[in-house]
Amino acid sequence: MTEDARIVLSDYVTKHYVNLRRRLTRLLGNGDLAGDALQDTWLRLHAREDGEAPVQSPSGYVVRMAVNIAVDMQRRQSRSVSFDEVAALMEQADPAPNPAQAAEIRSDLETVLKLMERLPERRRKILMLVRVEHLQQKDVARRLGISKSTVEHELRRAHDFLDQHMNNHKK
Repeated sequence: MTEDARIVLSDYVTKHYVNLRRRLTRLLGNGDLAGDALQDTWLRLHAREDGEAPVQSPSGYVVRMAVNIAVDMQRRQSRSVSFDEVAALMEQADPAPNPAQAAEIRSDLETVLKLMERLPERRRKILMLVRVEHLQQKDVARRLGISKSTVEHELRRAHDFLDQHMNNHKK
């Protein structure tokens, strides 16, 4: 390819970059890949040797070259998953609870909520602020106008009460 043809193709890519990228994005289904392919195309155009066949259609030539580069990029990036890897993935446990586990969780939650209703109001409020609203004990103490040691004491008593009754419930 002559120096003039190289310049014409480079200028074509530069002037029509947005349209070429849009077209390649539609063809490839990936805008980042289209941009990378166009950049590599521009670099390869500058590396073309003299004597190569002249280019009849700059648009078709550039798009075909960019698509080929993109396909090569995808091949390099893709990796086959072995049979053993597939088998290992299939054996992994599903993190979602099964129906029986979900029913047990709902039952436990209902029990805890009922037990919390039996707590003295301040103890229940402290438990909710620390465990549900995730406030620090010092912030709970400040909010309720009590000492941090009182918060710790009430929280410990709430936990002991819930633990004792939940253990009795499960037996």
